[in-house]
Amino acid sequence: MSIGLSGCDFLKMLDLTPRQIRGLVKLSARLKAMKKAGEPHRFLEGKNIVLLFEKTSTRTRSSFEVAGRDLGMGVVCMDEGSSQMGTKESIADTARVLCRMYDGIEYRGYGQELVEELAEYSSVPVWNGLTTESHPTQMIADLLTIQENFPGGFEGLKLVFMGDAQNNVANSLMVTCAKMGMHFVACGPAEQMPMPSLVEKARMIAVETGGSVTLTPSVEEACTGADIIYTDIWVSMGEPFEIWGERIRLLSPYQVNAQAMAYAKPEAIFLHCLPSYHDAKTKVGAQILEQFGIAEMEVTDAVFESAQSKVFDQAENRMHSIKAIMYATLASDK
Repeated sequence: MSIGLSGCDFLKMLDLTPRQIRGLVKLSARLKAMKKAGEPHRFLEGKNIVLLFEKTSTRTRSSFEVAGRDLGMGVVCMDEGSSQMGTKESIADTARVLCRMYDGIEYRGYGQELVEELAEYSSVPVWNGLTTESHPTQMIADLLTIQENFPGGFEGLKLVFMGDAQNNVANSLMVTCAKMGMHFVACGPAEQMPMPSLVEKARMIAVETGGSVTLTPSVEEACTGADIIYTDIWVSMGEPFEIWGERIRLLSPYQVNAQAMAYAKPEAIFLHCLPSYHDAKTKVGAQILEQFGIAEMEVTDAVFESAQSKVFDQAENRMHSIKAIMYATLASDK
């Protein structure tokens, strides 16, 4: 099946059609099966890619590096200290240099306008590894994980995002669910809801696909009958530690715990894009425990470690889905 993404950038979910999204999920599953079977798939032998990281990463970097090498490509990673982009060299000039040396460029960093500018001045595909507003590579991994647990199809499934519903993951999930004919529910305080303009766009898409978009402060209303409950950390990378107190005050009622899961369907799954503060075994977690007296934040350890939790399948699926994204955009679409 032709996905129709050869030579294209991968910047945000709004850019993709439902057919293209389904095609990427199908390709991700096929490449995952090949990986599990030990079947070589060096389909992009001879190509080279560069990964630009202005924000640190575990899953995104590992996924791009392993996926790129599995596909036969050379992979170079540049962090904030090893590139002149944005300091001594403009983004436009960086793009025009790198696209003459590499076949694809990944960017993980700050404003969406930065990756959009890279794409504007690059003659090779640019992939958004994460920006403040959007996290599209995560979405294909999430859909692959959902498909593995609900093989009957995406249409009609209810996904609830709990907590800070205005962050990049929630924004991308809302659009993705709308395009897949799913029922998306943002559950959190009014101060942490998605931008009205994006909500309007998602609702217009949902009208065409049979999905829906709901915003509610009620955990019981949101989680009742849910198929998927999803959350993310309460303070995003790059935000100051000082805001933890306010976020804990606002978002503690939206912790994913046993009661929230009990409202959902018995077969419901729990997802989290990671990292997670489900215990105090990290430096930040220990500091939060000492300062605020809580050891579990956006999700309890019991839910995180439960059979309903698919977070490590989800993390692994980043690699398979990113492989599919790179293959779909770099291979000849015939």
